[in-house]
Amino acid sequence: MAEITAAMVKELREKTDAPMMECKKALAEADGDLARAEEILRVKLGNKASKAATRVTAEGLIGSYIEGGKGALIEVNCETDFVAKNPEFVEFVESLAKKVALENPADVAALSALALGDGTVETTRTALVGKIGENMTIRRFHRVETANKLASYSHGGRIGVLVEYSGDDEVGKDVAMHVAATKPKALDAAGVPAEDIEKERSVAAQKAAESGKPAEIVEKMVEGSIAKYLKEVSLLNQPFVKNDKQTVEQMLKEKKAAVQSFGLFIVGEGIEKAVTDFAAEVASMAKA
Repeated sequence: MAEITAAMVKELREKTDAPMMECKKALAEADGDLARAEEILRVKLGNKASKAATRVTAEGLIGSYIEGGKGALIEVNCETDFVAKNPEFVEFVESLAKKVALENPADVAALSALALGDGTVETTRTALVGKIGENMTIRRFHRVETANKLASYSHGGRIGVLVEYSGDDEVGKDVAMHVAATKPKALDAAGVPAEDIEKERSVAAQKAAESGKPAEIVEKMVEGSIAKYLKEVSLLNQPFVKNDKQTVEQMLKEKKAAVQSFGLFIVGEGIEKAVTDFAAEVASMAKA
């Protein structure tokens, strides 16, 4: 049997973008014949997507696109931060953000059925999973179509913001960066999800009950805590990051501007990540 060297594995990986261990296995099966190994990988890659589909995708990228009054944010997940930086993955995410903004799919399933390249979004995704060797999922998107202005901000591709506003361009940029920094739950107190308020109320009630004060005082303490919480998580009531002496609402009034809505995505938010021993994983690959 031919010796499978690191240089051979590297060359095959560069030609196919297949995972390192798959390249090594293909070369062993082909007895060191690079062309045959490439052929073996191309046959096997078609099945890669179905095998990868069970793996958790908690890393990824937030993409955005704005054209006129149409804008979109999209979150596409993968398994590792390394793949999130892969140029083909980045291009795929950017193409999806544009599709969402301009073609207005109803949901992720509708987006997946749209034409892309020589096939659909879904066939392109599946082929990319096979080529790169990691599971990838289109998780969610946020779209706005408006007569107002739109601004976006990305923090390393891991936090994405889309703001609908009126006023100077600087206002949109400042608000988008503010949202990325403070992560408000809603535009104003009325928009904060009821379940979030109830969770906060439960915690506040338990803390207040420990004070041993009369029931009417406890109730006032709880309501005070809720009022404070609503100010902290609603965009317009938050202290503006560039001048904490005024709220975002006061800043907008001063600039004769307004914010109608915003979208905020954080990569992997709410996804339970698998805990892995990276050192052990590398050691096992080295042994293989």
